Amino acid sequence: MLRQYELVEKVLDYDPNADEAALNRAYVYTVQKHGSQKRASGDPYFSHPVEVAGLMTDLQLDQQTIITALLHDTVEDTLATIEDIEKNFGPEVARLVDGVTKLSKIEAMPEDERAAENLRKFLLAMSEDIRVLLVKLADRLHNMRTLHFIKKPEKRQRIARETMDIYAPLAERVGMYEYMREMQLLAFEQLEPEAFHTITKRLEELRGKDGGQVDAIALKIKQALAEAGLNVEVSGREKHPYSIWQKMSERHVSFEQVTDIMAFRVITESEADCYAAMGVLHTTWQFLPGRFKDYISTPKTNGYRSLHTSLMYENSMRVEVQVRTREMHRRNEFGLAAHWAYKQHDTADGQVGWLRDLIEIVDASHDAEELLEHTRMAIYQDRIFAFTPKGALFQLPKGSTSVDFAFAVHSDLGLETVGAKINGRHMPLRTPLNNGDVVEIIKGAGAEPQLSWLGFVVTGKARAAIRRAVRMKERAEIADIGSKLFDQIAAKVPARIGKKAIRAAIERLGLEGPEDLMYAIGAAKLTDREVMEALVPGCTADFGDEDDWSPRDRAISIKGMTPGVGFELANCCHPVPGDRIVGLRRKGEAVLVHAINCLELADGVDNDWLDLSWGKRSHGAVGQLSVTIYDRPGTLAEMAGVFAQNKSNVTSLVQHELDHPFVTYHIEAEVQDLSHLARILSALRASDAIAQAERV
Repeated sequence: MLRQYELVEKVLDYDPNADEAALNRAYVYTVQKHGSQKRASGDPYFSHPVEVAGLMTDLQLDQQTIITALLHDTVEDTLATIEDIEKNFGPEVARLVDGVTKLSKIEAMPEDERAAENLRKFLLAMSEDIRVLLVKLADRLHNMRTLHFIKKPEKRQRIARETMDIYAPLAERVGMYEYMREMQLLAFEQLEPEAFHTITKRLEELRGKDGGQVDAIALKIKQALAEAGLNVEVSGREKHPYSIWQKMSERHVSFEQVTDIMAFRVITESEADCYAAMGVLHTTWQFLPGRFKDYISTPKTNGYRSLHTSLMYENSMRVEVQVRTREMHRRNEFGLAAHWAYKQHDTADGQVGWLRDLIEIVDASHDAEELLEHTRMAIYQDRIFAFTPKGALFQLPKGSTSVDFAFAVHSDLGLETVGAKINGRHMPLRTPLNNGDVVEIIKGAGAEPQLSWLGFVVTGKARAAIRRAVRMKERAEIADIGSKLFDQIAAKVPARIGKKAIRAAIERLGLEGPEDLMYAIGAAKLTDREVMEALVPGCTADFGDEDDWSPRDRAISIKGMTPGVGFELANCCHPVPGDRIVGLRRKGEAVLVHAINCLELADGVDNDWLDLSWGKRSHGAVGQLSVTIYDRPGTLAEMAGVFAQNKSNVTSLVQHELDHPFVTYHIEAEVQDLSHLARILSALRASDAIAQAERV
């Protein structure tokens, strides 16, 4: 344990302007308040906050953080209050101590609730001051170092699991790799004691056999770099047991099959020397393709910078090598803490920087279990955080776009989105967002979500809302088609159709309202006869085959077949009266009637062919068309109007392709004959709403 003068001297070594008297007061205060309290190890309790403060001095943090570390348990475990802390050490220290205290109080809660609430408080505390997190991580690290003194194995297991699930990943997220590795190692020893001791023993045996092989390889690397004129420091180590166990588990291999147990670190003078050193290593030894990583030009989200590679050393031994500058090394090992030490006089910049880059979860749920599940997922998956222009923070999966962001802010905003500015610049809606982006959503009157958005949005909320809006839009347009067709049907009824008749028809058909009726007509779910009978029961009783019916109710006769033999019109080519036709006779089945130019006829060479023609009175069939319209409001209704004006009923409407600003539909429509179909195609091509219309 650090003595009082040793702790103060360590702070003054890197911060000569620190308030020595305040540091001394805090040391004495924690010793007095904790008094005769003991830890599980039997040591005086105040040894723990003193050691935590020592960890903070190793990171060269400001005196407020050191004092907070000394006092972090006083409010929780003694009679001291936050008011006492503020009175003796000022409001800043009181606020920091209160943040750490809130986290500590959670440990008495039930396990799932405690874990969830712990993370919730972490985020709240981090949003106020990152130093709260740094003290809490140091607090947990020191507790893990003394975990073996706790007698109850289930309690040790619980603390170790919590450390592995929550604290170690958080340490990694803020770039504190030294803390992360030690936490993982100490937790691994408790959670998998057999695996820990087996791997540790194997490492000791390997160490005894290699005769200082790590040092020898480090020397070889240094000599190769020195011959190239590079002044470097090289250190080597074996990977710790948890890292080896992870590789064994992931690759399903034994200890002997883990080839990259040794890792080496090269410290250079400059960034340019890093790349020069990597070039020397790759020309001296064979490197493994796919294992080279450049985190200098593209740092990790937590600020980590280094070059990584794997080399094939003598006897096919694989070794990992990391190359970095001294400054990179300090920031890599202690991450955000190192950054904070350099930025402690620039609070605003520091706060915004870590907040944008490092917060991985948002306090968005009141359900502890749900929050725990979502937060654990967020810890282990890449997330991004973006801001509204007013500074509100939203968490999204990596790859999210402005559309995802708009729906995350509010469903109505997503539905009204027409564009977006990212960091002040107009950008396409499909542009992936990065951590810290400020996103301004541009709304438009009468805007509607586009089906094409489903090709790039990633959040479930956005996808569900877009699908729902597109379905409603399509339903409304089909209902609009049905409304036009209804006017034609109503004109055939021998009575004036008013609201009363329509209400009665809706009830007879078992529908909910007028919109459902129009949709059923537009989607060809009801025939003309069914609608007419619903409007005026019995009105179709005297109608014959030659009356003004929809073409689908007409008869078709085919010449050239034996009387009584059944036939079917082929669905592949949809022949209509006027087409040259041919029949394929199939054993035990009806004759299949094709248009003479149907491509499917090539598959029927083994069948009997019949030369057929239409009967004199044949009229009425289904024609199949492909129609491409401009993707804008009202164009689908205009297309429907063309069919209605030409007395053709649409029986099927299927969206086939969306290539903004066009959308292509496959349509089946009732036609009298080939000339009727040709007139419909001509009318479609003449419409400004339609880009292309072809018979399929």
